[in-house]
Amino acid sequence: MKKLAFALCLLSLTGCFRPAVYLQNKPNYPVDVFYDTQRPERPFAPLQDLEIKGEVPLEARQSGNRRMLSRGNDMQQKELMLSRLTLQAKKLGADALVSVRYSYYTSMTDNGYVMTGLAVKYKQEHEQ
Repeated sequence: MKKLAFALCLLSLTGCFRPAVYLQNKPNYPVDVFYDTQRPERPFAPLQDLEIKGEVPLEARQSGNRRMLSRGNDMQQKELMLSRLTLQAKKLGADALVSVRYSYYTSMTDNGYVMTGLAVKYKQEHEQ
C-alpha cells in the first residue's frame, strides 16, 4: 500500500511538470521587436520599411508520396529571418522593429517566405 501511495504521489508531481527551456533560450536581438499590432510604450519615429523574402527547397520530411506533409518554415528558420531583419534595422540606426509580420507560401518544390517590419527610432522625452 505504501508503494502504491508513493507511486501515485510521484506521478502527481511529475505529471504537472513542463520544462521551460524555451524561456531560457530566448533570442537576443540587436533592436526591440514588436509583432503585428504591438507597439512600444515610448514614442517613436519611422525610419524605413524592411523586408526579407526568399525561397528554400522543401525538406524530405515535408513531402512524401506526392503529398504535402508539413508546410512553412520551422522556428529556427523564422528566428534566423528575424535576426537578419533586426540587423538591417540596426544598420539604419533603429532602436526597434515594429509591425513585424511573417507569411509563407508552399509550392510542390519550395517554401517561400516574406517577413516585414518597420524600423523605428525612439524619440527623446523632450521631442514629443
